[in-house]
Amino acid sequence: KIGQMSKGSVVLAYSGGLDTSCILLWLKEQGYEVIAYLANIGQDEDFDAARKKAETLGAKKVFIEDLRSEFVQEFIWPAVQANAVYEDRYLLGTSIARPCIARRQVQIAQREGAQYVSHGATGKGNDQVRFELTCYALYPQVQILAPWRIPEFYNRFRGRTDLMEYAEKHGIPVPVTPKAPWSMDANLMHISYESGVLENPKNHAPPDLYQMTKNPEDSPNEPDLLEIHFTRGVPVKVTHVKEGTCKETPLEIFCYLNEIGGKHGVGRIDIVENRFIGMKSRGIYETPGGTILLHAHLDIETFTMDREVRKIKQSLGIKFSELIYNGFWYSPECEFVRHCIDKSQENVEGRVQLSVFKGQVYILGRESPKSLYNEELVSMDVQGDYDPCDASGFIRINAVRLREHNRLQGAAQKKL
Repeated sequence: KIGQMSKGSVVLAYSGGLDTSCILLWLKEQGYEVIAYLANIGQDEDFDAARKKAETLGAKKVFIEDLRSEFVQEFIWPAVQANAVYEDRYLLGTSIARPCIARRQVQIAQREGAQYVSHGATGKGNDQVRFELTCYALYPQVQILAPWRIPEFYNRFRGRTDLMEYAEKHGIPVPVTPKAPWSMDANLMHISYESGVLENPKNHAPPDLYQMTKNPEDSPNEPDLLEIHFTRGVPVKVTHVKEGTCKETPLEIFCYLNEIGGKHGVGRIDIVENRFIGMKSRGIYETPGGTILLHAHLDIETFTMDREVRKIKQSLGIKFSELIYNGFWYSPECEFVRHCIDKSQENVEGRVQLSVFKGQVYILGRESPKSLYNEELVSMDVQGDYDPCDASGFIRINAVRLREHNRLQGAAQKKL
């Protein structure tokens, strides 16, 4: 095989884990020159070791890209502005990382003149859609090699056991062992766990599964009080009220909130969700910093945003969440929705004080120079610029419809 003609260069989204390590070697066996690309989006990884491993496996080049700051500013912050939550619970940590990772993968492929890109996403999951829609949107001519959808690959490797045997045969060190056979995906936003023993939705998560958050039962008996300052719906400063600690850059802010949330066991969920391709899957997620920001942003947004604008924005947030989950970050509709959400955040400014304690986030107070809260108008003790008599007409007008409905029901009952 050494003398065979190369089929071309492929940029592989490489994690250093079981699947992509085996895929790297398999692509070389198929005659491709492999460029390994590893994105640093905040996962706990020995990047030097990953580089050496890729080189040992025969990668032509290895790119390790630090995307943490752009991940926070260009992807996580818009999700915070949108209060993006999929199916009422999932904060989209994996989903929102994929367009960030794939964008740089495409940039490397174009710069290196590679006509192929590849990934280790399975043929049953969402990630294959997210990676590939991003690639096609940004590099329409690209060709995609998805091994888990290539019969020669998936007939040879029918599961993780086959992969581990292949890895052992070729001397590939892998972190997955039969004692902990679940799949894990980590980044700044969260850690997700699925597969293996977790595929039975009745099975409880093993106690040692969680890595980002403490068990709330074992968390400190004293809360941490934080003040989060927002401008245009984005956190610009976080202060620890008692300690005086202050964080002001996007990356520092998010890492610090992860630290505080993790210490108190905030952001754990265990759900069954609907995948885009039509099946349900069980996932366990821990999103400490994102959960704190969701509570804080919801509070300052309600405080500063017009009621009817917020209703429209809520529906846009649901649509935005679905677009992210389904892989359509780089689509005209998502660009439009992001623009609308950003516009809605113009006056979302102010400070929220909250307590983080035993797995929960408690809002304590808020203030804003752009608040729509009028203390005198709403007071029970001061009449303010409001005539209570106006409420009588308001109520009667709203009762017209109810009276008519009652009349119709009464007529129908008489006929019976």
